[in-house]
Amino acid sequence: MLRSVIIAAVVNVFLPVNDALSLNMTKNLKVVVSSNNYPESGLQILREHFTVIKSPNTHFGEEGAVNNMELLKYVPGASALVWITHYPITKELLDAAGPQLKMVATVSAGYNHCNVPELKARGIKLANTPNVLSSAVAEIAVGLIIGTARRFTENLENVRRGEWILDFDKGLGQDIRGSTVGIIGLGGIGQATVKRLSGFEVGKFLYTGHREKPEAKALNAEFTSLDNLLKQSDFVVLSVPLTDETRHMINSTTLGKMKKNAILINVGRGDLVDQDALYEALKNNDIYAAGLDVTTPEPLPKDHKLLSLPNLFVLPHIGSATVRTRNDMAVLAANNVVNGLTGKPLITPVLP
Repeated sequence: MLRSVIIAAVVNVFLPVNDALSLNMTKNLKVVVSSNNYPESGLQILREHFTVIKSPNTHFGEEGAVNNMELLKYVPGASALVWITHYPITKELLDAAGPQLKMVATVSAGYNHCNVPELKARGIKLANTPNVLSSAVAEIAVGLIIGTARRFTENLENVRRGEWILDFDKGLGQDIRGSTVGIIGLGGIGQATVKRLSGFEVGKFLYTGHREKPEAKALNAEFTSLDNLLKQSDFVVLSVPLTDETRHMINSTTLGKMKKNAILINVGRGDLVDQDALYEALKNNDIYAAGLDVTTPEPLPKDHKLLSLPNLFVLPHIGSATVRTRNDMAVLAANNVVNGLTGKPLITPVLP
């Protein structure tokens, strides 16, 4: 009897110690966060488990182009990278990190900047943050549709000059009501965009992609070819990831298939569009207008020729830029790192 009590007491003493040892083991793992504007909600989760090194720089825009090299100082010895920058993950950076690097969590839905083939070759896991940003990006897509259809760029310039157009038949825009909206890429963002546009009395939704989507039926969206979508649509919305297949999918040829009154909306990636071809199409009024939340490069230089056009409405890549969405993205990325470094399945795996 006494022996049993002693054994039970010993087990009860050592279980917390084992838990503490396990925690100390993960605390020895270094996680590098690539930008100083990663939300605290994500940092708190990471700090509970790991030693977190956060870059003091933002690594975005023109400043990021210079400071990105400084990441090479922080990554050596890292077990995971939380990647919150537009800049690519290079072989040089992976070499600098070392062979103990087990995973990368990009705080974005897109992952074309993550050098997937190299990560795969090294056996490094990759996770992204899809779905949590679909609603916010879809709202921007709708905003761009309204802004381009109602000629916001031109009309705002008139307001700033004090030249309001008050004539009954001048400065007219186009209706969303009764229009045909074509979605290229009916994923989470595409579906969220259709849901939000349904209240605008859209006449028809078309979509295209590799295959039909089961969710399309409930959205009253019709599957069709890219050519047919371009020929029929009054609004063409790009919400596909950037791949070798989709790079410059909007070019002089595809723009030539669009209607004269067509409006192009891009909430995917800048390189989905050949911007030289888009400039010519807008300048020559081959299409009515374009609305872009993404460009190449970012930021777009203030003297870029596209910005001289009155029928272009540009936003500075703010699709996911809401407090709630950015926090959701940060938390998801952090939890992916926790899972990836503690032997659990990734929540949103790209390379499991």
